[in-house]
Amino acid sequence: MGQDIEVIREDIREQIMASNGNQFTPAEISRTAAELLLDRGRHVYLSLDDRCRVLRQVVASVCGMDVLEELLADDAVDEIMVMGTDKVYTERAGKLYLEKIRFKDEDRLMSVIRRIAVGVDRQVNQASPIADLRMRDGSRVNVILPPISLDGPVLTIRKFSPSPFTLERLRDMGSISSEQEQFLRNIVVGRKNVFVSGGTGTGKTSLLNALSREIPSDERVVTIEDSAELKFDNVENLVRLECRTANMEGNGAIDMEDLIRTSLRLRPDRIIVGEVRGKEVVSMLQAMNTGHSGSMSTGHGNSPQDMLVRLETMVLMGMEIPLVAARMQISSAIDYIVHLERMPDHRRRVSEIVEVVNNGDKNEAHRVC
Repeated sequence: MGQDIEVIREDIREQIMASNGNQFTPAEISRTAAELLLDRGRHVYLSLDDRCRVLRQVVASVCGMDVLEELLADDAVDEIMVMGTDKVYTERAGKLYLEKIRFKDEDRLMSVIRRIAVGVDRQVNQASPIADLRMRDGSRVNVILPPISLDGPVLTIRKFSPSPFTLERLRDMGSISSEQEQFLRNIVVGRKNVFVSGGTGTGKTSLLNALSREIPSDERVVTIEDSAELKFDNVENLVRLECRTANMEGNGAIDMEDLIRTSLRLRPDRIIVGEVRGKEVVSMLQAMNTGHSGSMSTGHGNSPQDMLVRLETMVLMGMEIPLVAARMQISSAIDYIVHLERMPDHRRRVSEIVEVVNNGDKNEAHRVC
């Protein structure tokens, strides 16, 4: 019966697509599929659960996320990793699992990728085979297309948590201690500049969201991101800025450095930069050094000291200045580095909080919590 249901589902989908079904609304698709399914039910017995499942899957494949729909609805799934048509992995509670689903063909996978891209007015094609996108709920998406990816399109979705992260919630999860919770709350309220560091998937964005909830609601905040995913629902006076990639002609790109410079004209109390990777760090440090105390950002680093070295490298990429001057820029701008790690048991936690101190000709990370 399982095979019969799959055949019926695909046949109904093909009939709808033959009638320009991709231009229908979800309600119209569901109604048309129900009519076709009713006709099929005269010849093949389908339970009510089977009928409902076929209708959901047909709608998902025509105008939704196809076989990924149920994974996106599963709150236990933190990340979805699609590797070509045959392999779909998920991360649940820090562990990876191979799911028993696959895309029918590459066209179906590409349809899902195009729907995500169109939703944020981005293009993903052979001319632009790598893209950072986001879904309407704030989930972060990365796409890599052939020939860059050798085994078919690669789609990675880091789901946005429906329940907001707070310092209390992170403490209850074991990600921070009670001492760290209070210290972090104090430095945010005290308008200290904070830099969150850690490896990929250690929870930097989640911590940044939690820290943002400690910002007084009467302050004006500007957020700057490559792909928007921060949720500051406690700040009313909020300006959200997002980078833009170049068009097909290679024009119109707006990068993070452009947005940081623009943000200075918006009279912000604080500037929150999602992640710095290159020379835009110079603009970020200058913003922190010109009256925008209480600002925050994140970056990839293996330790607080390693993060300081990486920041030095990024500053030197953007400015032709002596190393000692670059170090002074960093130490005068950043007050504290909060470092996150993924533990052997897959938990993410704040391993240490350090104060950035300039000691003559170098910067040092002094542990405070």
